[in-house]
Amino acid sequence: MRYRTLGATGTVVSTQCLGTMTFGAETDQEGSFAQLDRFVERGGTFLDTADVYSAGTSEEIVGRWLADRPGMRDSLVIATKGRFAMGPGGNDVGLSRVHLTRALEASLRRLGVEAVDLYQAHAWDPLTPIEETLRFFDDAVRAGKIRYAGVSNFTGWQLQKAALLTAHRGLSPIVTLQPQYNLLVRDIEFELVPVCQNEGIGILPWSPLGGGWLTGKYRRDSAPSGATRLGENPDRGVEAYAGRNAEERTWRVLDEVGRIAEAHGVTMAAVALAWLTDRPAVTSVILGARTLEQLDQNLDAADLRLDDAEIGRLDEASAPAVADYPYGVPGVNQRARDLPA
Repeated sequence: MRYRTLGATGTVVSTQCLGTMTFGAETDQEGSFAQLDRFVERGGTFLDTADVYSAGTSEEIVGRWLADRPGMRDSLVIATKGRFAMGPGGNDVGLSRVHLTRALEASLRRLGVEAVDLYQAHAWDPLTPIEETLRFFDDAVRAGKIRYAGVSNFTGWQLQKAALLTAHRGLSPIVTLQPQYNLLVRDIEFELVPVCQNEGIGILPWSPLGGGWLTGKYRRDSAPSGATRLGENPDRGVEAYAGRNAEERTWRVLDEVGRIAEAHGVTMAAVALAWLTDRPAVTSVILGARTLEQLDQNLDAADLRLDDAEIGRLDEASAPAVADYPYGVPGVNQRARDLPA
């Protein structure tokens, strides 16, 4: 396992983070405990959950695991999130001070801790001024209930606005962004990655294996079936598969991942995770596993390092489509400037 600082902070976390979205839904408590134990055994120090995961059950499972292992809390960095609906009321959702106050207190109770190390806005809230949310984060830091603030699923302008407001108003900074990012979904590189690099914000990618596609479990023109997320939900599976299957880029990426995996004698998942772990501004990659076997396979990727030629091949195969301005050649040329010779 490797380690990095959490964004521009001095807090150190493992480059793999155990995501717990499956806990209480696809993975029962016994299986969840086994994953948590294995993750720590393999050197993992970073856990990510959210109040909305299994309607609070995921946090409760993590809390019971911590209670069963006295002393474990101090060796871990624990992150959770709030924003989505936890009840039917108008104030049971969003990034308002009212909702986040209740949401954070409830998360602390379920986790059985006095503070969480990273508290994240799970998504942008169009009804709440972002200043209100940022001041809540700052107050929570000052009260000792959270150590750092982060966001998830923000767009480029939203993240930049939040970062600038914290700087100009002397509030606790945004230290992390949690976006979808993988070899099949690279669009955050247009705006979000540059913002993160400019502001010292660490990236915590979710869905690093593209919903299972980058493990090689799906085949061209063969509808998913069996023990896969798409196969177990036929209606959604056919629709989701059809869209990805129709893109020639999908199979170009999978073919290249497969060739590199074969050369190293590792799984395709390991190659995809190794590529993502070393992308600019990435702090830690969030692993989501349903079984202990899946987690073990993903943890094996921590030691894999790709050479520059392999990274270049993957970059080329997975390059996102850019039609025109402002990200295509016309826009790039307009912004280009070289120093005089």
